[in-house]
Amino acid sequence: MRTALYPGTFDPVTMGHVDVIRRGAALVDRLVIGVAINRDKGPLFTLEERVAMVEAECVKLSKDVDCEILVHPFENLLIDCARDVGAQTIIRGLRAVSDFEYEYQMVGMNRAMDDTIDTIFLMAEVKHQAVASKLVKEIARLGGDISKFVTPAVAKALKAKFA
Repeated sequence: MRTALYPGTFDPVTMGHVDVIRRGAALVDRLVIGVAINRDKGPLFTLEERVAMVEAECVKLSKDVDCEILVHPFENLLIDCARDVGAQTIIRGLRAVSDFEYEYQMVGMNRAMDDTIDTIFLMAEVKHQAVASKLVKEIARLGGDISKFVTPAVAKALKAKFA
């Protein structure tokens, strides 16, 4: 069984994330969405809220793709999480050249720790390339329209946080 891990903080999950999940699921038999705890980022949503949002989006997606999609919270090294879930591949989404520079370094470090796990980069669709969770949160906080960037359920959750 081909298994891949798509990690991120998903604070919140955006249409760009959903796009990468959908396309990543087409490449493997089992896709694990790793929701990182990452206390350094100071997420808006709790781990439980982020996991629930990602799970809700994946339930919808799993009906459209022939792939098992699971959500797995983690706080250890990415490479250790990949081993924990039996992933042979890590999927990373890219929006811009600046993303690639950081990701390139991460791949090198991960390969040094375990050269049996490969990384695949998926570019976000053009309409989602500017979408970043940080910017979506800022727009929502200031009362802007986020409907192009997140699903209705996520928009509702963001509005509730900033109410």
